[in-house]
Amino acid sequence: MDLRKLKTLIDLVSESNVSELEITEAEGKVRIVKAAPAPAVTHVMAAAPAPMAPAAVTVAAPVAAPATAPAAEAPPSGHTVKSPMVGTFYRASGPNAKAFVEVGQAVKSGEPLCIIEAMKIMNEIEADATGTITKILCENGQAVEFGQPLFIIE
Repeated sequence: MDLRKLKTLIDLVSESNVSELEITEAEGKVRIVKAAPAPAVTHVMAAAPAPMAPAAVTVAAPVAAPATAPAAEAPPSGHTVKSPMVGTFYRASGPNAKAFVEVGQAVKSGEPLCIIEAMKIMNEIEADATGTITKILCENGQAVEFGQPLFIIE
């Protein structure tokens, strides 16, 4: 399902009295659930869906991430931190702020790695493993998909 169609469905659910919508197509299954109004909280753990958004989206079928590396390259070893949502990837909390993490930096589980902006909400993505950042797989300001690899931690 393309992103425009998905956004249209989210907008329809947000603006209607429908609290839940589930659609199955050849590419996979999408379930949109309208979240209860919540206070303006901008911190979301990596394992949790975005409960502050007007509609939370769960994609049951695997979504292919855009190929950013040559096919001949071996898959990276270590733990892969994946995007829990569709949005825009930011390495820092602001344009002039220092990046949350750099390659070679040791991180502990629960430490912030980046921010993903989704529907004008800044969602802090935390490390779900302890180790050292060996690779940052996204560029600042890049659009990311659900399940797309963001970091490699060894």
